[in-house]
Amino acid sequence: MGKEKLAVLTSGGDSPGMNAAIRAVVRTSVAMGIDIYGIDHGYRGIYENEIHRMDRYSVADIIQRGGTILYTDRCDRMMDEDGPAEAAELLNQNGITGLIIIGGDGTFKGGLALKKCGIRIAAVPGTIDNDIACTDRTIGFDTAVNTALDAISRIRDTSSSHNRVNLVQVMGRNCGNLALYAGLAGGAEAICVPEIPYDADEIAHRVIIGKNKGKLHCIIVFAEGAGDMNMLNYELQKKTGIEVRSTVLGYTQRGGSPTASDRILASYMGSMAVRLLAEGDSGKAVCLDGREYTAVPLEEATNMSRILASDYYELARTLSV
Repeated sequence: MGKEKLAVLTSGGDSPGMNAAIRAVVRTSVAMGIDIYGIDHGYRGIYENEIHRMDRYSVADIIQRGGTILYTDRCDRMMDEDGPAEAAELLNQNGITGLIIIGGDGTFKGGLALKKCGIRIAAVPGTIDNDIACTDRTIGFDTAVNTALDAISRIRDTSSSHNRVNLVQVMGRNCGNLALYAGLAGGAEAICVPEIPYDADEIAHRVIIGKNKGKLHCIIVFAEGAGDMNMLNYELQKKTGIEVRSTVLGYTQRGGSPTASDRILASYMGSMAVRLLAEGDSGKAVCLDGREYTAVPLEEATNMSRILASDYYELARTLSV
């Protein structure tokens, strides 16, 4: 093989720390004498030839920025039967010898499809949902938890002033980790997650017990995939006679400057992805296992399912009484 010519893209939902990962990919490549290119707008940028040369100055002053300087998108073309083969051919025409992908589950599946078409891939987990099961933490999760926690703390202040129940919806269609961690850290009276069906009667009972004990407020953290929050709002008001307000945090959870933890995680993972490809170890996802960084085959990474930390869930229930 001749000189390496790597490319990097971000795909799917953005997460705080993606820029730190891009910075690490670019500067590690430059330090190793590898040509590095950025692809804008995720996989779509391959089809539209949005490929441009990067250098160490391309990533100056971005480690603290949220979002992604390479932009991101979801690409339906990659889901067509011949889509991955076409993308692989376009990468080959551009002389790309390896591709580093940063994103979540859909991004990883796209990378696996390209791998099967002969493209050398290194995957970096970047998603606020923390739903990539092969790694303890994904880039952006810590920042999103802290963003949600800050909002919960602010809502708690006004909830106490009005003696209300507040439902706070956070992201998480299929994985309740964001709700679980934010709820546990925020002292929520109840946490609703997709993995465990909630019982409106049981939650109402907990609200009433809290009120009878003199609690001035009640916070319930609700993952978006846990069901219909508006229906829970209606049921709680009907069953408790207490005013219930709902707040949807939405895309505020994706934005903001990444925490130190996310910047460090992204920097190490981005650099490791380059080193994997440079050493001929492709088709892997970079993961954090305890304090050790490992590389897991993409086939394994895309087939693993994240299991909710039931001990954290039970701890949150115990401490909320």
